[in-house]
Amino acid sequence: MSAYQPVGGKYFTRPFIFFLIVFLIGFYFMAERFILGMGSISNLNGGFSWGIWVVYDVVIGTAFACGGYAVALTVYVLNKGKYHPLVRPALLTSLLGYALGGFGAFFDMGRWWQFYNIFLPWHWNFNSVLLEVGLCVALYIGVLAIEFSPAFLEKIGSKKLLNRVNKMMFFFIALGVLLPTMHQSSLGTLLIAMGHKVHPLWQTWQFQPLMAIISALTMGFSIVVFEGAFVSVGFNRVSETPLLRGLGKAIVGLLITFLAVRFSLLLIQGNVAYLFKGDMASLLYLLETVLFVVPIYILISPVRRANGGKLLLAAISMLLGGALYRFDAFLLTFDPGPGYSYFPSMPEMMVTLGIISLEIMVFLIVVKTLPVLPREKHS
Repeated sequence: MSAYQPVGGKYFTRPFIFFLIVFLIGFYFMAERFILGMGSISNLNGGFSWGIWVVYDVVIGTAFACGGYAVALTVYVLNKGKYHPLVRPALLTSLLGYALGGFGAFFDMGRWWQFYNIFLPWHWNFNSVLLEVGLCVALYIGVLAIEFSPAFLEKIGSKKLLNRVNKMMFFFIALGVLLPTMHQSSLGTLLIAMGHKVHPLWQTWQFQPLMAIISALTMGFSIVVFEGAFVSVGFNRVSETPLLRGLGKAIVGLLITFLAVRFSLLLIQGNVAYLFKGDMASLLYLLETVLFVVPIYILISPVRRANGGKLLLAAISMLLGGALYRFDAFLLTFDPGPGYSYFPSMPEMMVTLGIISLEIMVFLIVVKTLPVLPREKHS
């Protein structure tokens, strides 16, 4: 008997219909963008060559989708087998997040119909950081699909193919740890390439790759905790708090390391004065710090960590802090020079909300159809 089971139940619930409506509105603007061009719905310009689409879908969305990466490190590298029930739902979240992140990148491509050039070596620009990001993300989507395939193979009863896939799984697990490490660090390298256009409070130069990996891991662990609380309440399942609270220890260590490196670099680089300017950048930095400190306060105590509600609050705070950290660095405090400004248009925001809604809908359908969530002990 499989350790996982489909949830079952009807698909068209009220939450599902709500997300479907949001997606259909977003789909209208997606179609308009591809038919009439990017300028018909976006506020992008020469100074802000990317906006909310790339920053959320690629920079933030892939970090949200690092749950599979974080759990794989925990289970297969650190040999913490007790967390194995979290692997399959984390992989599903990662697969959907990366697939829709890659799909979202199409909206920001001027000549999107030539996307295939990234797979042709004679067109590669080896001086481009985004080349490595694009190739890694594309390959990682395929790896995630293979890692998640046992859920589908169990559903259709293909035991022979399932056994073959399981025998080769160690190779794909290794790739599944390597590839996110590469492209998440490259997103940090992208900030280095932007140079002084990045605000001094966020420009940590050669430490950007390290900061990107740590923030991705904390967001990955946090999304696993958030997802566990979500499915417990949404599907009326037994709470996974006893299992999830163990991840809180890892989050605390990562957050303390992140903040220690960040504040140390502020001192070393002589940028502390920017914290006291009272402008938007300093306020955003302080807000980020608060959102990072709240999870530490909650998770550092075994009593608070054992409380499901507080555990969920810590995960939400960390996700907001991580998202704001990347939004601030890549968009909100980004300075391309005089004469440029950017604020996303309503259609841009609806496209992003439509992609998010599609991800949630697919998640709901898959967990109701395929054996993704751990089998409950009382069943």
